[in-house]
Amino acid sequence: MTVLAGVLGHPVAHSRSPAMHNAAFRALGLDWRYVKLPVPPSLFGETVRALEGSGYRGANVTIPHKEAALEVSDEATAPARQIGAANTLTFADGRVLADNTDAGGLLDALAEDPSGWRCLILGAGGAGRAAAWALRGAGAAEVSVWNRTPGRAAALARELGVRHAASVVTDVDLLVNATSVGLDPATDPADALACLGLRGADPPPRLADLVYGPEPTALQAWAARAGARVVDGLEVLVRQGARSFEAWTGSKAPVETMRKAASN
Repeated sequence: MTVLAGVLGHPVAHSRSPAMHNAAFRALGLDWRYVKLPVPPSLFGETVRALEGSGYRGANVTIPHKEAALEVSDEATAPARQIGAANTLTFADGRVLADNTDAGGLLDALAEDPSGWRCLILGAGGAGRAAAWALRGAGAAEVSVWNRTPGRAAALARELGVRHAASVVTDVDLLVNATSVGLDPATDPADALACLGLRGADPPPRLADLVYGPEPTALQAWAARAGARVVDGLEVLVRQGARSFEAWTGSKAPVETMRKAASN
């Protein structure tokens, strides 16, 4: 019997996780299938609870459900608890286990030791929480969080022991975009930069943009023009997905296969 997995989000039509995971299942000869699961917030909890009975072993969670995923779980790993958000759910024996592979996936994608770096994270949702926790734990000298709703950034900063940035500055070693800005490819590039307080600013030496799409986002293009190192959301997706894959299957993820599938 085919084992199911999927990605829960709203919206989720843009997700490349199905192509990535299904390619990995085929490469390892696993009888699994991964699908998109568009779910509005009002139906998230009951949907999660029904998945195991429908043949699901696991699910990834994306915008806007990552904090709700932790709340609905029966158990949670230490990273998920400490971050306060989950992007990976595993179903077994009527119980839901929550994990967070976003944090480790970001560090894997950076492929550099961030010790001593000054980092600014844009966004205080689940992805921003994971980034702040990961970078602080990896030894960054300073981690600051900015959000268009200042109270959210201030609350996250208090909970995770990082700084609240009242304004956006780019005099940092790493800028992380953990907002949804750039998700809509129709957004005017100038508007995207202005929305994040970056119009007229010089890029830092490194940008990690957690958004991905068919073309480079406005932030990625802005940073690349200045010669900054850009880690795009696709690589972060692959790296966190590989960790989820291994948690569900117990098999080593074929990362290169996943990267190629996600890129097509």
